[in-house]
Amino acid sequence: MSTQNLLQGIEGLGIVESLKYVADLYPAKVVFSTSFGWEDQVISHIIFKNDLPIKVFTLETGRLFPETFYVWNRTLEIYGKQIHAYYPNTLSVESMVSSKGPSSFYESVENRKECCGIRKVEPLKRALAGNSVWITGIRADQSMNREHMDNVEWDEANQLLKYHPIFDWTLDQVKEFIRANNIPYNPLHDKGFPSIGCAPCTRAVNEGEDFRAGRWWWEDQSKKECGLHTTT
Repeated sequence: MSTQNLLQGIEGLGIVESLKYVADLYPAKVVFSTSFGWEDQVISHIIFKNDLPIKVFTLETGRLFPETFYVWNRTLEIYGKQIHAYYPNTLSVESMVSSKGPSSFYESVENRKECCGIRKVEPLKRALAGNSVWITGIRADQSMNREHMDNVEWDEANQLLKYHPIFDWTLDQVKEFIRANNIPYNPLHDKGFPSIGCAPCTRAVNEGEDFRAGRWWWEDQSKKECGLHTTT
């Protein structure tokens, strides 16, 4: 199915109905990736509470915050559903750290992209292999790069459709949904962390700063993607 056909199929549907439509259209071929941030917790809640046949997975990079493990475990306790974990290739991590040290990503964009590639992109490819649709928690206003995306895309790199069901939600809408449904969320969000990734590469943002200013803050704003959501 093309992106246009999928867009037409979900047009006018609520978020639960649209996710069910996609899951029914591609049985056992739809997956959702969570990093346990605000947006992903919203979608996990919808999938789990409605028993939607969508596999939920996460990337355990080896550099996550303790608070991320906390909300991961709380999510398992509350919903009683499985979240599949994908880890980086051990030999690749060993080779990179042995040759360049544990913090090479601070030294250049190339080194940072290498680290992201090993810890995130390669495990993601394994998680997506054989599937037809990748559900994400992307919102349009999260970064400059994402403002030019659509809520349904063709991911050439991974050869599947991507669907962003809360693409048009504001952050206030996300927070309100979490409050209204008593959804567990990462406590770092209350400490100035709107976007949370690996601990060495994430800091709190100051008032008035961009949503993703705390991610790879030592790099130019236009370079702030790790490669997970590059569709070409």
